[in-house]
Amino acid sequence: MNYLAHAYLSFNQPAILAGNLFSDFVKGKQSDQYPADVRRGILLHRAIDSYTDEHPATREAKNIFKPHYRLYSSAFIDVTYDHFLANDTEHFIDDSLSTFSQEVYTSLAKYLDVCPEPFRQMYPYMKQYNWLYNYRNRSGIERSFEGVVHRSAYLTESQTAFRLFEDNYHKLQQYYTDFFPAMHKFARKTLENM
Repeated sequence: MNYLAHAYLSFNQPAILAGNLFSDFVKGKQSDQYPADVRRGILLHRAIDSYTDEHPATREAKNIFKPHYRLYSSAFIDVTYDHFLANDTEHFIDDSLSTFSQEVYTSLAKYLDVCPEPFRQMYPYMKQYNWLYNYRNRSGIERSFEGVVHRSAYLTESQTAFRLFEDNYHKLQQYYTDFFPAMHKFARKTLENM
């Protein structure tokens, strides 16, 4: 799952949200240096990522990108799932995604002093370009795929990934549909038991 799903699966808890969103910048036991609720967000993020990677629908979905992107196929699926979540009327109707996105940016701003420096540097761009909302649009997904390539050590292009996304759109949407209800239930239960 990418930023939108991690934000959504923080269940409107600000400290959980902060840890959940910047978790990728926290390695191993570094999580111990954060306040307890923020640390719960970091651990929730890790549990979500593990569950996502092991889910049968995700394993199948990754096969679409694997021949061209190998290990990075997971990153493209994460972005793809955020696109379908952004357009999922079970979770976001009318203008609620826009409202949700702005609430997330406002909430995160209050935790910037505890965020890792790389996340603090990224945050203004996330807010300015409204990354969370723009997962809804195919142009936003295309830019997000470019971001995956930019942050990778070995990839050189994202056009193939975007073409695969377009060509397999309905199949990928079905993988999301098969996956996300179970993910939602898992994340809620995991958080309750922390």
